[in-house]
Amino acid sequence: MKTGKFLTLEGVEGVGKTTNLNFIASYLEEAGKEIVTTREPGGTAIAEQIRGLLLNHNEESLCDESELLLMFAARAQHLKEVIKPALDAGKWVLCDRFTDATYAYQGGGRHFNMADISWIENFVQKGLAPNKTILLDLSVEVGLKRAASRSEPDRFESEKKAFFEDVRQVYLDRAKAEPNRFCVVDASQTIEQVQQSIACYLDELLLDNV
Repeated sequence: MKTGKFLTLEGVEGVGKTTNLNFIASYLEEAGKEIVTTREPGGTAIAEQIRGLLLNHNEESLCDESELLLMFAARAQHLKEVIKPALDAGKWVLCDRFTDATYAYQGGGRHFNMADISWIENFVQKGLAPNKTILLDLSVEVGLKRAASRSEPDRFESEKKAFFEDVRQVYLDRAKAEPNRFCVVDASQTIEQVQQSIACYLDELLLDNV
């Protein structure tokens, strides 16, 4: 049995990840792939509890070091319980955010040393990484306006604009450094244009998997 493919969807707030995650899942299922959709932080009962600690406004302030370690604690559980078993079973895993988000948010936004994040990544993931990452790119100003219109801001969404500018820049830097893995999509386009771009990338991936 072939090992499955691991796809991730990344981007700052308001880029349309949820809508496009559903589109990608449906597109791949129509192509005959068995899809597991999941998210980070989260994806398992324990990891979802950790997600609550990370995203909710708590009475006790969560320090940056705790935030970083909790991200990887949730990821370790997620990998063991969901991602690795699905890939080993030949399924395609589609995940809303993964380790690129940690480099972007904790490395870029919180200014953690990238080498420290890399060390924890290697410890937790043992070399496992996405086959393809679709980065939905959008100006921070537009993204935050979109996010503000849908719900009350969570702990991350409450950060200042400069935080998200740093996050976006790290995403773009990583995409430039790994052009074979990243597919950058202009999320300022109409939803039809965005999904047409995504479909082109998916067709290439499906062709390579024949």
